[in-house]
Amino acid sequence: MIIDPRFTQLAEGLTSFSTALKKGERVLIDAFDIPDAMVIALIRATRARGAHPYVQINRARITRELSLGAEEAQYAPHAEVELARMQKMDAYIALRGSGNIFEASDVPSEKVQLVSRLMKPVLDHRVGKTKWVVLRWPSSAMAQQAGMSTEAFEDFFFKVCTLDYARMAPGMKALADLMTKTDRVHLKGPGTDLRFSIKGIGAQTCGGLRNIPDGEVFSCPVKDSVEGVIQYNAPTVYLGASFDRIRLVFKQGKIVEATSTNTKRLNEILDSDAGARYVGEFALGFNPHILEPMRDILFDEKIAGSFHFTPGQAYEGVGNGNRSQVHWDMVCIQRPEYGGGEVWFDGKLIRKDGIFLPKALHKLNPEFLLGKK
Repeated sequence: MIIDPRFTQLAEGLTSFSTALKKGERVLIDAFDIPDAMVIALIRATRARGAHPYVQINRARITRELSLGAEEAQYAPHAEVELARMQKMDAYIALRGSGNIFEASDVPSEKVQLVSRLMKPVLDHRVGKTKWVVLRWPSSAMAQQAGMSTEAFEDFFFKVCTLDYARMAPGMKALADLMTKTDRVHLKGPGTDLRFSIKGIGAQTCGGLRNIPDGEVFSCPVKDSVEGVIQYNAPTVYLGASFDRIRLVFKQGKIVEATSTNTKRLNEILDSDAGARYVGEFALGFNPHILEPMRDILFDEKIAGSFHFTPGQAYEGVGNGNRSQVHWDMVCIQRPEYGGGEVWFDGKLIRKDGIFLPKALHKLNPEFLLGKK
C-alpha cells in the first residue's frame, strides 16, 4: 500500500519523538474515524522500532449509539476489560478524527457521566502509567470549524503537527523554572480579574510528548486560593455540547457562579461531582502556528498568547490533589485583537497582550519559534 509521505513523517514522529518506542514495547493505537492508511503508517513505524502494535478502531456514530443506552451492568465489565488491556501496554497513541463534533450532543448528561465515571480508571492508568500522545485528525468538519478549505486545513494541520518542537525547549524550561518559583498569579483582561497561588505546585513543559499539536507550560492553583472572575473568549465544545462566552466567579477556590450561552448545561457539568467546581490546571499557550480558536481543545489550548484555566481533575505530580471526572480546558486569548490582557507573577508583568516580556522567555514568542530571530 502506498502511503502519503506526510502520514509516514507524522507516524515516525509519534513513535520516535513523542512515545520513544523501544524494542519489545507494546503500544495501543486508538483510531477514531481516521484513514486506514494512517493506521498502517503507525503500524509500520512501530514495527520499524521493534515494538508491538495493537489497534482499536472506533466510529463516532457507533459510540453514540452505545452511549445512548449505557447502563452500569454493561459498562462496568467493559471498563474492567479495557483496564486490563491498558495495563498490558507500555504506550498509547490516539488519533481522533470526526465528521461531526456534535455527534454526541443528544446523549443525555446522566449517560455521559455514567460512562465517564466507569471508564475513569482506564484514563487514569493511561495518563499515569504509560507513554502516551493524543492528536486530532484533519477532516472536512474541522476545516469548517476553522473557516478554511479542506485542502488548506490539511496543509495547516501537517505544518503544525510536524513543527520542530525541540526549538521550544529552552524557552519552556525558563518558563517552567519561573512558574516553579512563583507564589502569586494575577490575570487581567476584559471581564477578567483573577488571583491565585501556585506556590509549591511546580510546572510541566509540553513540547510534543503528550499532545500534538503542542506548546504550553502548565501548573495548577492551590485548590482554595482562587479569587475573582474570569471571562473566556474562545468558544468550546465539551461532552458534545457547545458553549460561548463562559464566565466564572470564584470564592475560596470554588466556582460559585457560572454563565454562558448554554448556562444550564454548563452548570450540570460543573455539578458532576465535588471536584468539578474547583480548578485542576493553569497553563500558558504559545504555539506560533495556532492563532484562532476552532472549538477543538487540542488546538485551542495551544493558541499563541492564550492561557487556559481548567475546572476539574488535576494532574499527578503537578497538581493540587483535586479529583473529578471533569477536566475542561477553557481558553482565554490575550492578544490585542482579542482585547489584550496581562499575566503577572509575584507582582512582575510576565506577558502583555500575548507577548512574553522577560528576556529568558523571548524564545517562546512567535518570531523566535518561527525561526525569524
